[in-house]
Amino acid sequence: MKLIENTEFGGERPLFGSHGLHLKNVTIHAGESALKRCSDIVAEDCVFEGKYPFWHVDGFKVRRCLFTPGARAALWYSSHLVMEDTLVEAPKMFREMSHLSLSRVHIPDAAETLWHCDNVTLRDVSVRGADYLFMHSHHIDIDRYRQQGNYSFQYCTDVVIRNARIDSKDAFWNTENVTLIDCELTGEYLGWHSKGLHLVRCRISGTQPLCYCRGLVMEHCTMADDCDLAFEESDVRADIEGNITSVKNPLSGHICAGGIGQVILDGAVESNCKIEVR
Repeated sequence: MKLIENTEFGGERPLFGSHGLHLKNVTIHAGESALKRCSDIVAEDCVFEGKYPFWHVDGFKVRRCLFTPGARAALWYSSHLVMEDTLVEAPKMFREMSHLSLSRVHIPDAAETLWHCDNVTLRDVSVRGADYLFMHSHHIDIDRYRQQGNYSFQYCTDVVIRNARIDSKDAFWNTENVTLIDCELTGEYLGWHSKGLHLVRCRISGTQPLCYCRGLVMEHCTMADDCDLAFEESDVRADIEGNITSVKNPLSGHICAGGIGQVILDGAVESNCKIEVR
C-alpha cells in the first residue's frame, strides 16, 4: 500500500482510479471526485473539503477524519466502508451503498443521509438535522444511537435498533420487520402502515402512535400522556406498563395496560381486538 502523508490536493479528480493508497494527514481542498473509482483506500487524520470525494469506491477505511460542509454527498455508490471516530458536517452522505460500518461518528447535519443503503452497522453514532434519514434502506443493525430528525426509517426493512433515543415525527412509516429494544421514541404518528414492528421495553411519546399497523407487537412498553388515539385500524398485541390515554378503533389482537383513559369504538371499522385493564 502506497503511503501519502502531510500533503494537500485540490481540483478535479486528483487521485482518480487509485488502488492501495494510505492517506495520512492529507487535506482534499475544493474540487470534485478526488478518489472516484478507487479501491483499497485508508484515510487517517484527513480533512475533506471538496465535493464527492468517495464515489464508486470498493473497500475503504476512514479514521479520525473531518468532512466539512463543502464535502457534501461525499460517499455514494460505494461498498465495504469502515468509518471510525469521524465528524461529518456535510449533508446527503451515504447513498446507494452496501456493507458500511460506522463507529463513534457524529453527523450534525444529516439531512437526506443513508438513502438506499444495505447492510449497515452503527455503533455510538449521533445525528441531528436528520430529516428523511435511512430512506429505503435494508438490513440495519444499530446500538447506542441518538437521533433528531423527522420522517426517519421510512420504507426500511430488516432493522434492529437497541439503546437509542430517537426524536422523529413520522418515524418507521411503511417499514417491515423492524425491532426496537430499550429505546426512547419521541414524535407523533409513529410507525404508521408498518408490518412486523416489534417494540421491547420502549418508551413512547407523541400523538396518534402506531396506526394502520399489521403484526404490531409491544412488550413491556410505556406510553406518555400525549400518546392519544393509539392503534387506529391496527392489528396489535400490546402489553403496556402504566396507562394509555386513549385507544381508537383497533382492528384486531389484544391490548393490555395498567389503565386506559378512553376507548373509542365509533363503528368506522369492525373491531375484533380484546382490550383489558390489569
